[in-house]
Amino acid sequence: MSSPKLPSPDADSPLSRREQITLVASRLFSERGYHATSMRDLAAELGMQGGSLYAHISGKEELLIEIVNRAARQFDAALFSLKTADIAPELKLREAMSRHVSVVAENMDSATVFFHEWKHLSAGPLASVIAWRDGIEHFYRDLIAEGVAAGVYRPELNIKMTATLVLSSVNWTYTWYRPGGTLSPQDVATSFEQMLVLGLGSAAAGRKD
Repeated sequence: MSSPKLPSPDADSPLSRREQITLVASRLFSERGYHATSMRDLAAELGMQGGSLYAHISGKEELLIEIVNRAARQFDAALFSLKTADIAPELKLREAMSRHVSVVAENMDSATVFFHEWKHLSAGPLASVIAWRDGIEHFYRDLIAEGVAAGVYRPELNIKMTATLVLSSVNWTYTWYRPGGTLSPQDVATSFEQMLVLGLGSAAAGRKD
């Protein structure tokens, strides 16, 4: 069932027309896919004439870029403060996973667009997203390397492959998680943490004298 059309903004509206367009685009790109959503579809959902959209945006890709960049900023804000956090390596990784899942779960439409539709960007914006993804992967590699250096994780771990596994688990939450279900974002993160971090742990870290 389609969501009701958003009202036109006025002086008391908390959302600008540009913000409304972005939110509707995020939902439609998530539900239908970027290429399957036309400017006419966007205008119909917003109760606008097709041509009126161009008073606010240059085209669909501008909206895709905005949605992707906004999602990247949300992950950056949630995760990167942990780089200098003075906590144990295993706790830092667990907190990163929890924050990552929470960003996805609280922004399902934009997360779906971010992880699934980014490939439709043109060359310049696409290169920026690839560079960002590399940065996030290195962030997780560094967290795991900290744990290895501290003797918390097994010394023979392939750090690159481990980071890929951790990232895959948290990123792909968008494909199956449904807000309002029996599991909260924290429940999901805790389950991932327990399964993955237990597997990473070194014999020395787990041994009790």
